Amino acid sequence: MLELMKTGCVLMLCTAMTAVAGTRFQPRLVTRNDAPAGKGQCDIRLQVDNEVEVTVRGDRVDVKTISGNDARDDGSECNLPLPKDEVRGFRFEIIDKRGEIQLVEEPTRRNRAAAIVHIRDAAGGEGRYHFRLSWAIKSYDFDRPDTAPGFSWNNTASYKGKGKGRTVFNGREEMVLQKVTMEIDQSGKMAIWFLPERGRPLSFTGQLQSNDGGKLKVDVMSEDRRMRGPMWITVDPKKQVESVSLEATDGQDRLHLAWSRK
Repeated sequence: MLELMKTGCVLMLCTAMTAVAGTRFQPRLVTRNDAPAGKGQCDIRLQVDNEVEVTVRGDRVDVKTISGNDARDDGSECNLPLPKDEVRGFRFEIIDKRGEIQLVEEPTRRNRAAAIVHIRDAAGGEGRYHFRLSWAIKSYDFDRPDTAPGFSWNNTASYKGKGKGRTVFNGREEMVLQKVTMEIDQSGKMAIWFLPERGRPLSFTGQLQSNDGGKLKVDVMSEDRRMRGPMWITVDPKKQVESVSLEATDGQDRLHLAWSRK
């Protein structure tokens, strides 16, 4: 009887382990403007051995293995996390497949905003699968940002940094800068603000012009809309701001800003 109980426990343990087999990962966050304006977008790319169920929720992907070996991430990326509340204008597209793939559930409040996809590949070995989730995002007024240190927008990529910098106005040093926060939405609109040693935060808004491997060029204007110019920003994969530089003018006065991470 004891041996039978032990055998039963082993079988139950194995069954439990099989039931939770799978993998979890976070897609790479991208800030380039590939998606249509006003859209959030996730491209999920997987190598699938046999049969899996894929759940996308927020900025996480859970892949439950039904049969075969665990699936592997093959370069998944999102420009925004899937919203945690209401998902408007949701769309599912199949970009690449070898076997069967279908959307099982759309994200709703009932399933805690999860998109669930079933994949079955019976061809033997791994097959490549690529599906795209897209949705409508809220619009924001970047002409009137809240420049308080706790400012943020929903559905944006957020970057922060601690370092030191300064502004020089017409050749005279004006401000010593410390912390920096930057927010970029899906359409490439950007807000960045600096916390100085003294005084209120210094803020700029603008439009992302290019992103070359974490080297961003943004056309910005000052909070009072007087000074304009190109701002160069470098960020790392952990969403840390590495450096910022700006040369802005109103046609008469000139502002130079330089900041770097400690």
